[in-house]
Formats: sequence, C-alpha cells, structure tokens
Amino acid sequence: MEKTKKWVSENVVIVTLVVLCILFGIGNPVFFSVKNILNLLSQMCINALMATGLVYVIILGGIDISVGGTAALAGVISAYVGLMFPNMNIFTSIIILVVSALAVGIVVGFLNGFMIAYLNVVPMICTLAMLNITRGLAYVITGGQPVYGLPDAYAFLGASRLIKTEAMPNGIIPAITIFTVIVVALMHILLSKTVFGRHVYAVGSNKSVAHLSGINVKKVTLTGHVICSIMACLAGVCAASKIQNGQPGACDAYEMFAIASAVMGGTSLVGGSGSVGRAMFGVAVIAVIKNGMDLMQISSYWQKVVIGVIILLAVIMDMAQKNKKD
Repeated sequence: MEKTKKWVSENVVIVTLVVLCILFGIGNPVFFSVKNILNLLSQMCINALMATGLVYVIILGGIDISVGGTAALAGVISAYVGLMFPNMNIFTSIIILVVSALAVGIVVGFLNGFMIAYLNVVPMICTLAMLNITRGLAYVITGGQPVYGLPDAYAFLGASRLIKTEAMPNGIIPAITIFTVIVVALMHILLSKTVFGRHVYAVGSNKSVAHLSGINVKKVTLTGHVICSIMACLAGVCAASKIQNGQPGACDAYEMFAIASAVMGGTSLVGGSGSVGRAMFGVAVIAVIKNGMDLMQISSYWQKVVIGVIILLAVIMDMAQKNKKD
C-alpha cells in the first residue's frame, strides 16, 4: 500500500491522464474512436514542441513567456518565404519551414539569453518584453492580415497524413505527429544523455556550485534560451503549415499551455529538475481536456477557466513537492 501511495504521489499526472480519458470516454464514446485519437495526436503537437523548449529554460530556473509571439513571427516569416516558391515540392516546403524556424529562433533566443545571462535582466521581464516585440513585429510585417495564397505543398508538414488505405484514403498518421515525435525524442536525448544536459541540471540546481565546478553558466543559460525559442518557432511554422497561411495572431496564449504542461510533467519552477519525457504527459492532459470538453460541447470560455485552474494546481503541487523535499 505504501509503495502504491508513493507511486501515485510521484505520478499524479499519469493518474490524472488516465482518469480524464475514462471520464471523457464515458461522457462521449466518440472520444475513443480512431478518428478522434488521431486528431488528438495532431492537436498535441504544437504544445508538445513548445513545452519541450520550455523544459530547458524552466530547469535552468528561468521562464520564457515570449514563445507564443515568437511562434507567430516564425509562422509569418515562413509563409512569406513560401510565397517566393510557388512551385515548391514537399521537400522544399519542409526545408523552408525548418530553416525559417531556426533563423527566427536563433535570433530571438540569443537576444533573450544574452539579456538574461549577460545583462542580468529578470527572465519574466525580458521575455514579457520579447513577447510584445515578436507579436508586434508579426502584425507590422503583415499589416494585421494573414499571409495566404501559399502552394499546397506548404501544408504537407502540418496538415497531411501518411499511410493511406482504402478505409482511410486521406491517410492515417499525421505528418506533424511523426515530425514532433522525432524532434521531441532528440531533445529528450540531448537533455538526459549528454554533457550539456547535465550542465543544464547543474546550473538550475545551483549556479554558484555549477560555476565553481567549471561550468560556463552564462553559455549554458544562453544556449537553453536559444533551444527554447527554436522549439517555439518549430511549433509556429507547424501551426502555419496546418492552416496553410501565416497568422500574426497565431499561438496566442499558448505559452500558458506549454508552461502548465511542463510543470504538470514534474518540471520544477524553482529549477534543477524535470524531463522532456514526463512533460509530454502534461501535454497529453491539456490536449485531452480541450478535446474532451469540445466533444461534450462545453463553452470555450469555461475551457479557459479549467486550464487556468490546472495551471494554479500545477504550481501548488510543484511548491508542495519542493517543501516536502526541504
């Protein structure tokens, strides 16, 4: 019994996910249909990419609330680049999306990381300012209008499905899901199996001790923010590809979903602990709640209330775990 209680307390997010799936499955049998599960996997991807990047920053003891604006800016820029290639093929479209994400992510991440690591700007203030800058630039560049008229190939990564059958002629597995699984797996390996990953945990646990151990704290912090912004930009270009246009208002408030997902997955807001793999359970919880409430035709306004409560509970649980350890 003690072992069971311990496991439950350490894996609350998994228990929550199972309970939610059961409740929504009872509330609407469509929830467990193949079509809905595939839609659910696709819906998780944008948040999964963002949350993965935020895991790095939160483990470092920081926060990045600029990811939503950064994602929108990357999506808009990728759309404009896409207009330059009216005859693009699938390979070209993927290259355009990934390169656009890398370019925007490196610039924004470097600015965030440099100000936080080298100029000692408070992460919350720095990234709040960057949120307004990136979101504002997205509106300035587009004039507040969506960038449309893109070739069909542009939508491959975000909207297409692979492995077509007679029963499902449009395809079974969403391309965005395969892309997300590959990227998230690489980020998980980088954090959990490399020297850089160990340095991230060390800096988040205690910067002074990390510095005395020979770790370049500023460089690790800067790199962590670059990774976070790149992941946000990958989410942004995937979102643009999914709807086949660049929206300056895309990914609005997605930073809250990503932060909640990371914290629910066990990433401590005080830094030093967390993992990409467990954060994905938090991503799944958010996706299941939104999907289940949609199926039950619950107002989107109430969905915002529920997500807000979840974020609050996640923070309370995080602080309770910290106090328990202390």
